Order: sequence, then C-alpha cells, then structure tokens
Amino acid sequence: MQQQIWRTTRFAIDLARPQVMGIVNTTPESFSDGGAHSDAAAALRHCERLVAEGADILDIGGESTRPGSPAVPQDEELARVVPVVREAVRLGVPVSVDTSKPEVMRAVLDLGADIVNDIWALRRPGAVDAVAAHAQSGVCIMHMHRDPQTMQTTPMDGDVVPQVADFLRRQAAALQARGIAAERIALDPGVGFGKTVEQNFALLARQRELLELRRPLLLGWSRKSSLGAVTGRAVDDRLVPSVAAALLAVERGARIVRVHDVRETVAALAVWQAAQPQGRLFHERTNDDEIQRT
Repeated sequence: MQQQIWRTTRFAIDLARPQVMGIVNTTPESFSDGGAHSDAAAALRHCERLVAEGADILDIGGESTRPGSPAVPQDEELARVVPVVREAVRLGVPVSVDTSKPEVMRAVLDLGADIVNDIWALRRPGAVDAVAAHAQSGVCIMHMHRDPQTMQTTPMDGDVVPQVADFLRRQAAALQARGIAAERIALDPGVGFGKTVEQNFALLARQRELLELRRPLLLGWSRKSSLGAVTGRAVDDRLVPSVAAALLAVERGARIVRVHDVRETVAALAVWQAAQPQGRLFHERTNDDEIQRT
C-alpha cells in the first residue's frame, strides 16, 4: 500500500502502520460507556490510561451520537470537552474532537487540538469555515444517513457501498475547493449511522472499494449493535467481536480504527503487524520533529 500521511495541527501522522484511536466519551448518554468519564478529571485519567495502553490518537467527544440520542446544547458540550482537551494536548499524542458544532471546533482548535472528527462531514453552517481557518488541522468526515435522531428509523435503501463512496468523494472535493488540502482529510464510511446490519457488513466485506477514494479510511466498529446482532452479545460483552472487526477493517485497508478497548486492539494488531512482510513490531514507537511514526 502506498504510504499516506495525515496532516494535522501538530503532527504529520505516518499511516505506514495502522493507528489506534482511543475513544474518550465525556457524556452521560453514550451507548457503551455513558457516564463513566463524564467529569473532566475522570476523562483525563481515561486519556492517560489509553495513552499508556498504546493509543496513537485520542478522540474526545461531548455529545452522544447513538441512534435516538438527543442533541446537546452548545454551552454544555463546550463545558464537557474544553477542560479535557486543554489537558489532553499535553499527553504527546494527536487529539481529535468528535463534534459537529462550529463553535466547539473553533474552541478546541484554538487549544491545540489536532483533528475535528465530524459525523456531519462539515455540512453544518460554519463548520467548513471553522476548520479552514486553522490551516493545518486534520479532519475526518463521515457518511451519515439522515441524523442521529432518525437515522435508524428509516435506514438507507439499496447498495450502500457506491452511495457512501459517492458522498465521501463529493464532500472531500468540496472541502478541497474551500482550501482544505487533501492530506488533511480522512474518511469514515459511518458504520451504524443509518444503515442496516447487512449494509454495515457489506461495507466491511467490500471496504477495499473505498480505497479508490485515495484518502485514509477511519473505521469505527467498536461495540456497535451490528456486532451484537450477529453474535447475540450485549454491548458490555463485545470485546472479542470488536477486536475481530478492527482486525478485518485493517486487513481490508483501514489506516485508523476507533476503539474503546485500546489495550486489546493494540495487542491483536501487534500480531497482525508482525506477520506483514518486513513489518516492524506494532508497539515500536519513534518520533522526530515532523512526522509521528508509531
């Protein structure tokens, strides 16, 4: 695979080996770990633990996007996220913020956050302006059908793969037309966001088709309901299916996997990496002034 670099605020992330993005929810409503890290001190301790476990990137969110979840007022999301980001940027790894609100984007980017991870793909008014104003920040744009309140009441119709690919292609082109360089953009096909179980697994089975978009793929299968549907396991018992899905996503070309269970995913990917031709061990980590090679 051709080497790719994801340019972000403080890091040029070398994707020669897949990156593990650790999830830090500061919300009481999240489907899996809601309330576990809902105060700043607990969230920061979780950030530190994930880094110690091998997380390459932290993804901090202050609004649940599970199906049917209510919108969170801007001031409340800022109160949840800003104190954590302010401290997390000192931990030595890229910090991503999962938000779709332009004012939250501006606030966290001003604090030094590296990536905006937006389920709305910067389609909300002012979002593109917020990211474009920071000339080096990274962005992940995701495909979502409808919105979090309604996406699973009326899922997508038809063959999901070309529809997702077309959306991501058009949105990435629109961002580039606004001055956001291609090397700053990663793509997420949006597993679980307005898709049936069968459509989610079609995205996994045919994930290599999305490599034709020529931007890094970020996949978030961790603890998703589709894994429960095929295994019969409850949300708090989906460690093995989540790690299996992460491995399959990487095998099919994903360069970033967004996970709750960092330690276990890192260990599984170390085995995968060791089996690659001339591959370095997954846990080896060196840094220089420009490129994070982890």
